[in-house]
Amino acid sequence: MVQIRICVITLAECHPVLQSGKNISSISYQISANCSRLQNKVSGKSKRGAQFLTEFAPLCRITCCDGDEYTIYSCIRGRLLEVNENILHNPELLKEKPLTEGYIAVVLPKFEESKTVTEGLLSEKQYEAVILKRTCVPGS
Repeated sequence: MVQIRICVITLAECHPVLQSGKNISSISYQISANCSRLQNKVSGKSKRGAQFLTEFAPLCRITCCDGDEYTIYSCIRGRLLEVNENILHNPELLKEKPLTEGYIAVVLPKFEESKTVTEGLLSEKQYEAVILKRTCVPGS
C-alpha cells in the first residue's frame, strides 16, 4: 500500500513461481469468456470505467512450462486502475523484478475502506510467520 492509498499487486516472495524458479510460459488477464482485465478503461478523477474488484476477484492466470497454473487474486476491494501489460510480453519480469517492473496490477481501494485495508496489512515478519505456519508439517 503506497501512501497515496493505491495498492500495487505483486507476487509474494514465497509464491511457488518465485520459490521454485519455475519457467513461465504465459500470463493471461482473460478471466472468463466475458471478462478481461485488459478491457479495463479508466478515465477522470473519479476513475470512471474502472472494473470493481472484490478481494476474491481473479486478476490474472500464470501458466508455467511444467503445466502448473496459478490464479492471482486481487486480495483487496477496490477499483482496478491498471494492469501491467509488460509482463505479457516479458513474463520473466515477474521473477526478475517482482517488486518493480514485474508488478501485476494497481488497485485503488474505496476511500472509506482504505484505513481498514492499511490496518489489516501484515508486516514482513508477520507475513513470514503466516507462511511458515502454512508450510510446516505437523510432527516433522
